[in-house]
Amino acid sequence: MFSTDIIYDVVTFSVGDTKAGTKMGKLQLKDSQTGEILNCILWEEALNRMDSKLFRCGNQLRIVSGSFNEKYNNCLVSALELIKEAKTGLDEKERDEAYSELVDYINKIKDEKLREFVLNIYNENKEKMLICPAAKMMHHNYIGGLMVHILECLKYAETNMDVFFQRVNRDEVLAACLLHDIGKLFEYTVDTESGLIDYDENFRKEWITHSQYGFSICMSAGFKRVAKMIAAHHGRAEWGAIVDLNEKDLEPYVYLIHHIDDMSAKFGKTNVLML
Repeated sequence: MFSTDIIYDVVTFSVGDTKAGTKMGKLQLKDSQTGEILNCILWEEALNRMDSKLFRCGNQLRIVSGSFNEKYNNCLVSALELIKEAKTGLDEKERDEAYSELVDYINKIKDEKLREFVLNIYNENKEKMLICPAAKMMHHNYIGGLMVHILECLKYAETNMDVFFQRVNRDEVLAACLLHDIGKLFEYTVDTESGLIDYDENFRKEWITHSQYGFSICMSAGFKRVAKMIAAHHGRAEWGAIVDLNEKDLEPYVYLIHHIDDMSAKFGKTNVLML
Protein backbone atom coordinates (compact mmCIF):
# COMPACT_ATOMS: atom_id res chain seq x y z
CA MET A 1 0.00 0.00 0.00
CA PHE A 2 1.33 3.41 -0.98
CA SER A 3 2.25 5.74 1.87
CA THR A 4 3.69 9.24 1.67
CA ASP A 5 5.49 8.49 4.95
CA ILE A 6 8.02 6.13 3.31
CA ILE A 7 11.50 7.62 2.97
CA TYR A 8 13.49 6.43 -0.04
CA ASP A 9 17.20 6.62 -0.87
CA VAL A 10 18.11 7.55 -4.44
CA VAL A 11 20.04 4.66 -6.03
CA THR A 12 20.30 5.69 -9.69
CA PHE A 13 18.87 8.30 -12.03
CA SER A 14 19.08 8.78 -15.80
CA VAL A 15 17.27 10.73 -18.50
CA GLY A 16 16.51 9.38 -21.97
CA ASP A 17 14.32 10.11 -24.98
CA THR A 18 10.92 8.59 -25.65
CA LYS A 19 9.77 7.50 -29.11
CA ALA A 20 7.72 10.69 -29.23
CA GLY A 21 10.90 12.75 -28.82
CA THR A 22 10.21 13.91 -25.26
CA LYS A 23 12.40 13.37 -22.19
CA MET A 24 11.79 10.61 -19.69
CA GLY A 25 13.50 10.13 -16.34
CA LYS A 26 14.26 6.72 -14.85
CA LEU A 27 14.68 6.84 -11.08
CA GLN A 28 15.51 3.88 -8.87
CA LEU A 29 14.71 4.29 -5.18
CA LYS A 30 15.35 2.06 -2.15
CA ASP A 31 13.06 1.97 0.86
CA SER A 32 15.37 3.13 3.67
CA GLN A 33 13.67 0.76 6.15
CA THR A 34 13.10 -2.45 4.18
CA GLY A 35 15.70 -2.12 1.43
CA GLU A 36 13.07 -2.88 -1.23
CA ILE A 37 13.70 -1.33 -4.65
CA LEU A 38 11.14 0.89 -6.37
CA ASN A 39 11.55 1.69 -10.09
CA CYS A 40 10.10 5.05 -11.07
CA ILE A 41 9.31 6.89 -14.28
CA LEU A 42 9.06 10.67 -14.57
CA TRP A 43 7.63 12.24 -17.74
CA GLU A 44 9.12 15.43 -19.13
CA GLU A 45 6.45 17.64 -17.56
CA ALA A 46 7.33 16.35 -14.08
CA LEU A 47 11.08 16.63 -14.76
CA ASN A 48 10.69 20.26 -15.76
CA ARG A 49 9.11 21.07 -12.40
CA MET A 50 11.94 19.51 -10.39
CA ASP A 51 15.48 20.59 -9.56
CA SER A 52 18.01 18.09 -10.93
CA LYS A 53 19.75 18.12 -7.53
CA LEU A 54 16.82 16.07 -6.21
CA PHE A 55 18.15 13.01 -8.02
CA ARG A 56 21.64 12.94 -6.52
CA CYS A 57 22.70 9.43 -5.49
CA GLY A 58 22.12 8.99 -1.75
CA ASN A 59 19.50 11.72 -1.39
CA GLN A 60 16.52 10.81 0.78
CA LEU A 61 13.16 11.54 -0.86
CA ARG A 62 9.45 11.20 -0.19
CA ILE A 63 6.97 10.55 -3.00
CA VAL A 64 4.30 13.24 -2.65
CA SER A 65 2.27 12.17 -5.66
CA GLY A 66 2.49 9.12 -7.92
CA SER A 67 0.68 6.20 -9.52
CA PHE A 68 1.79 2.69 -8.50
CA ASN A 69 1.34 -0.63 -10.24
CA GLU A 70 -0.46 -3.51 -8.51
CA LYS A 71 2.71 -4.90 -6.93
CA TYR A 72 3.86 -1.45 -5.73
CA ASN A 73 7.32 -1.97 -7.22
CA ASN A 74 6.89 0.53 -10.07
CA CYS A 75 5.67 4.10 -9.86
CA LEU A 76 4.86 6.94 -12.25
CA VAL A 77 6.03 9.90 -10.17
CA SER A 78 4.61 13.40 -10.47
CA ALA A 79 5.90 15.07 -7.29
CA LEU A 80 8.81 14.48 -4.87
CA GLU A 81 10.01 16.08 -1.66
CA LEU A 82 13.66 16.23 -0.60
CA ILE A 83 14.03 14.97 2.98
CA LYS A 84 17.82 14.88 3.29
CA GLU A 85 20.49 15.92 0.80
CA ALA A 86 23.41 13.55 0.32
CA LYS A 87 27.05 14.43 -0.08
CA THR A 88 28.16 14.82 -3.68
CA GLY A 89 31.28 12.83 -2.87
CA LEU A 90 34.68 13.54 -1.37
CA ASP A 91 35.19 17.08 -0.12
CA GLU A 92 38.21 19.10 -1.26
CA LYS A 93 40.44 17.98 1.62
CA GLU A 94 39.50 14.32 1.12
CA ARG A 95 40.21 14.59 -2.61
CA ASP A 96 43.66 16.08 -2.02
CA GLU A 97 44.48 13.38 0.52
CA ALA A 98 43.32 10.61 -1.83
CA TYR A 99 45.41 12.00 -4.70
CA SER A 100 48.50 12.23 -2.47
CA GLU A 101 47.99 8.60 -1.46
CA LEU A 102 47.80 7.60 -5.12
CA VAL A 103 51.08 9.39 -5.82
CA ASP A 104 52.66 7.54 -2.89
CA TYR A 105 51.65 4.27 -4.57
CA ILE A 106 53.08 5.44 -7.89
CA ASN A 107 56.38 6.13 -6.14
CA LYS A 108 56.44 2.50 -4.93
CA ILE A 109 57.00 1.42 -8.55
CA LYS A 110 60.71 0.65 -8.74
CA ASP A 111 60.99 0.49 -12.54
CA GLU A 112 61.89 4.10 -13.35
CA LYS A 113 60.47 4.07 -16.88
CA LEU A 114 57.15 2.60 -15.74
CA ARG A 115 56.97 4.90 -12.70
CA GLU A 116 57.53 8.02 -14.81
CA PHE A 117 54.97 6.84 -17.37
CA VAL A 118 52.25 6.46 -14.73
CA LEU A 119 53.22 9.64 -12.86
CA ASN A 120 53.11 11.73 -16.03
CA ILE A 121 49.60 10.50 -16.83
CA TYR A 122 48.44 11.41 -13.33
CA ASN A 123 50.12 14.81 -13.32
CA GLU A 124 48.72 15.71 -16.73
CA ASN A 125 45.19 14.78 -15.67
CA LYS A 126 45.20 15.71 -11.99
CA GLU A 127 42.20 18.06 -12.12
CA LYS A 128 40.07 15.40 -13.84
CA MET A 129 41.23 12.71 -11.42
CA LEU A 130 40.30 14.78 -8.37
CA ILE A 131 36.60 14.81 -9.29
CA CYS A 132 36.07 11.79 -11.56
CA PRO A 133 33.53 9.12 -10.55
CA ALA A 134 34.26 5.44 -11.18
CA ALA A 135 30.87 4.84 -12.81
CA LYS A 136 27.57 6.43 -13.69
CA MET A 137 25.47 3.96 -11.70
CA MET A 138 27.21 0.69 -10.80
CA HIS A 139 29.81 1.58 -8.14
CA HIS A 140 31.77 4.51 -6.67
CA ASN A 141 29.43 6.87 -8.54
CA TYR A 142 30.29 10.12 -6.77
CA ILE A 143 32.81 12.95 -6.97
CA GLY A 144 36.25 11.47 -6.30
CA GLY A 145 34.87 7.94 -6.59
CA LEU A 146 37.49 6.84 -9.10
CA MET A 147 40.31 7.64 -6.68
CA VAL A 148 38.58 5.68 -3.90
CA HIS A 149 38.11 2.72 -6.24
CA ILE A 150 41.73 2.75 -7.44
CA LEU A 151 43.03 3.00 -3.86
CA GLU A 152 40.89 0.04 -2.84
CA CYS A 153 42.31 -1.96 -5.77
CA LEU A 154 45.86 -1.04 -4.78
CA LYS A 155 45.29 -2.13 -1.18
CA TYR A 156 43.71 -5.43 -2.25
CA ALA A 157 46.64 -5.97 -4.61
CA GLU A 158 49.31 -5.31 -1.99
CA THR A 159 47.66 -7.62 0.53
CA ASN A 160 47.29 -10.44 -1.98
CA MET A 161 50.74 -10.04 -3.49
CA ASP A 162 52.28 -10.32 -0.02
CA VAL A 163 50.38 -13.55 0.69
CA PHE A 164 49.67 -15.29 -2.62
CA PHE A 165 51.31 -13.62 -5.57
CA GLN A 166 55.00 -13.34 -4.71
CA ARG A 167 55.97 -14.41 -8.22
CA VAL A 168 54.11 -11.65 -10.10
CA ASN A 169 55.82 -8.43 -11.09
CA ARG A 170 54.74 -6.03 -8.34
CA ASP A 171 55.51 -2.94 -10.39
CA GLU A 172 53.28 -4.11 -13.22
CA VAL A 173 50.41 -5.01 -10.89
CA LEU A 174 50.56 -1.61 -9.18
CA ALA A 175 50.66 0.12 -12.57
CA ALA A 176 47.70 -1.91 -13.83
CA CYS A 177 45.67 -0.97 -10.74
CA LEU A 178 46.57 2.69 -11.21
CA LEU A 179 45.72 2.71 -14.94
CA HIS A 180 42.98 0.10 -15.45
CA ASP A 181 40.23 2.75 -15.32
CA ILE A 182 42.21 5.77 -16.49
CA GLY A 183 39.96 6.10 -19.56
CA LYS A 184 37.09 6.98 -17.24
CA LEU A 185 38.65 10.44 -16.85
CA PHE A 186 37.43 11.09 -20.38
CA GLU A 187 34.42 8.76 -20.50
CA TYR A 188 32.43 10.52 -17.76
CA THR A 189 31.40 14.04 -16.90
CA VAL A 190 30.28 15.10 -13.42
CA ASP A 191 28.49 18.26 -12.32
CA THR A 192 30.37 19.33 -9.20
CA GLU A 193 27.34 21.30 -7.95
CA SER A 194 24.66 18.62 -8.32
CA GLY A 195 26.89 15.52 -8.29
CA LEU A 196 25.06 14.17 -11.34
CA ILE A 197 27.13 11.99 -13.68
CA ASP A 198 26.80 11.48 -17.43
CA TYR A 199 28.72 10.06 -20.38
CA ASP A 200 30.95 12.29 -22.49
CA GLU A 201 29.66 11.99 -26.05
CA ASN A 202 33.04 12.94 -27.55
CA PHE A 203 34.78 10.00 -25.85
CA ARG A 204 32.34 7.52 -27.36
CA LYS A 205 32.98 8.90 -30.83
CA GLU A 206 36.66 7.94 -30.60
CA TRP A 207 36.85 5.01 -28.17
CA ILE A 208 34.84 1.85 -27.59
CA THR A 209 35.42 1.63 -23.83
CA HIS A 210 37.68 3.01 -21.13
CA SER A 211 39.42 -0.40 -21.13
CA GLN A 212 40.41 0.12 -24.74
CA TYR A 213 41.87 3.50 -23.82
CA GLY A 214 44.00 2.13 -20.97
CA PHE A 215 45.10 -0.86 -23.03
CA SER A 216 46.10 1.34 -25.97
CA ILE A 217 48.24 3.83 -24.06
CA CYS A 218 50.11 1.04 -22.25
CA MET A 219 50.71 -0.92 -25.45
CA SER A 220 51.96 2.22 -27.21
CA ALA A 221 54.44 2.80 -24.37
CA GLY A 222 55.66 -0.81 -24.53
CA PHE A 223 54.16 -2.07 -21.25
CA LYS A 224 52.50 -5.11 -22.77
CA ARG A 225 51.80 -7.12 -19.61
CA VAL A 226 50.23 -4.09 -17.93
CA ALA A 227 48.14 -3.60 -21.06
CA LYS A 228 47.01 -7.23 -21.04
CA MET A 229 45.86 -7.05 -17.42
CA ILE A 230 43.84 -3.93 -18.26
CA ALA A 231 42.43 -5.63 -21.37
CA ALA A 232 41.10 -8.50 -19.22
CA HIS A 233 39.85 -6.58 -16.19
CA HIS A 234 36.17 -6.71 -17.23
CA GLY A 235 36.41 -10.49 -17.37
CA ARG A 236 34.13 -11.29 -20.29
CA ALA A 237 33.86 -9.94 -23.81
CA GLU A 238 30.16 -9.23 -23.31
CA TRP A 239 31.10 -7.11 -20.28
CA GLY A 240 33.57 -5.05 -22.31
CA ALA A 241 36.77 -7.08 -21.89
CA ILE A 242 39.26 -7.09 -24.75
CA VAL A 243 40.75 -10.35 -23.42
CA ASP A 244 38.02 -12.78 -22.37
CA LEU A 245 39.01 -14.79 -19.30
CA ASN A 246 37.17 -17.81 -20.72
CA GLU A 247 40.00 -18.17 -23.21
CA LYS A 248 42.27 -21.16 -22.69
CA ASP A 249 45.93 -21.11 -21.63
CA LEU A 250 45.99 -17.54 -20.33
CA GLU A 251 48.93 -16.70 -18.10
CA PRO A 252 47.90 -16.49 -14.41
CA TYR A 253 48.78 -12.79 -13.99
CA VAL A 254 46.10 -11.84 -16.55
CA TYR A 255 43.33 -12.69 -14.06
CA LEU A 256 44.61 -10.50 -11.23
CA ILE A 257 43.17 -7.07 -11.99
CA HIS A 258 39.77 -8.51 -12.88
CA HIS A 259 39.39 -10.10 -9.44
CA ILE A 260 40.84 -7.10 -7.60
CA ASP A 261 38.59 -4.69 -9.51
CA ASP A 262 35.57 -6.92 -8.85
CA MET A 263 36.20 -7.00 -5.08
CA SER A 264 36.32 -3.21 -4.92
CA ALA A 265 33.16 -2.88 -7.02
CA LYS A 266 31.27 -5.27 -4.71
CA PHE A 267 32.72 -4.66 -1.26
CA GLY A 268 34.35 -1.22 -1.26
CA LYS A 269 32.90 2.22 -0.54
CA THR A 270 30.66 1.73 -3.53
CA ASN A 271 28.22 4.58 -2.99
CA VAL A 272 28.12 8.01 -1.41
CA LEU A 273 26.14 6.71 1.59
CA MET A 274 29.30 4.87 2.72
CA LEU A 275 31.44 8.00 2.93
